[in-house]
Amino acid sequence: MNRKNTKNKKKKQNNKGNYFDYSLLAILVLLVCFGLVMLYSTSSYSAMMTYGDSMYYLKRQMAFALLGFGVIALIVKFIPTWFYYKFAGALYVLALFLMLLVQSPLGVEVKGARRWLKIGVQFQPSEIAKIAIILFVPVVICKMGKSYKEKKARIIVLAIGILAGFFAFKFTENLSTALIIVGISAIILFVSHPNMKSLVLLGFAGLTIVVASLIFISSNLSTSTNFRLRRILSWLRPEEYASDGSYQTVQGLYAIGSGGLFGKGLGASSQKMIIPEVQNDMILTVICEELGIFGALIVLVLFGYLLYRLFFIAQNAPNLYSSLVVVGIFAHIALQVVLNIGVVTGILPTTGVTLPFISYGGTSSIFLMTEMGIALGISKTIKLA
Repeated sequence: MNRKNTKNKKKKQNNKGNYFDYSLLAILVLLVCFGLVMLYSTSSYSAMMTYGDSMYYLKRQMAFALLGFGVIALIVKFIPTWFYYKFAGALYVLALFLMLLVQSPLGVEVKGARRWLKIGVQFQPSEIAKIAIILFVPVVICKMGKSYKEKKARIIVLAIGILAGFFAFKFTENLSTALIIVGISAIILFVSHPNMKSLVLLGFAGLTIVVASLIFISSNLSTSTNFRLRRILSWLRPEEYASDGSYQTVQGLYAIGSGGLFGKGLGASSQKMIIPEVQNDMILTVICEELGIFGALIVLVLFGYLLYRLFFIAQNAPNLYSSLVVVGIFAHIALQVVLNIGVVTGILPTTGVTLPFISYGGTSSIFLMTEMGIALGISKTIKLA
């Protein structure tokens, strides 16, 4: 009888244990490794021409990947969820301040864009703003409690995202990041709010305004010198701007078309020698050219499963705050993937949004890994029972 009682006690103790999403970690490792392989295949020629070292981009990205996994380990082991709740407001204010500093002497301009800040290390403050929004908007929602159902509460939540988006657009000259920040806030608001009907109507109204604006720009602003308007015009009339504004997109479409179903083979891309900065936001075109539509579908399946794991964690998180934080991370990854694919296929105008975990980029990689660390840390708080 004593042995049976001991076994039953052990079973009960095991049932009370915590969960950890090893599936999310595994798919993250797969994406990063796949990204490193494709980055070397994509950038070896341009790295050799520019730096005299075909592995220049690969070495740097590998270093950032290892650092990112170190950050994940530290977050999962040492940072509890209450820490984010307590300091999210301070991080939000810090993010706004750092974006403001980009216009000071500490700001760094790279290839005509002033988006970086150099304080010992060089980084993009707008990436911190994304994490700040993911962590702070759920705090505001939780603190509102029952009053969150009021219209004023929805305006406040959306205003927090719009303010951070405005800072990203105004002070770091980064419209795509501004849209992602506002998008994250809107998705968290949509998921958490009980009255979805009014939010859907608001979304349709916003979409109508965007479509009307595009029609107006196409009809009346063809001579504009504003580079953002020129990007939109290049997107609306790619043939007219094939040698200038839409050059990158058109060449990318050639790469996608020449890849066929199974591609030319790894390393066999010819368009990677023509497309500017192909290792950044246009890396998917080389994946399509070298691995074909089949390779692109594999990438989409990997991202789909990553998002599914985040959805699972959000559903099973032990409290509302943790659940909404993971919803924010889900929104960020989903928006970035959709925007990148939209640009590469010509559905959307050029934005400069990279493909998460695959495109080259140090700041982006570290902060995306930080978000994955937060999600994995929250998964650890899920009770198996």
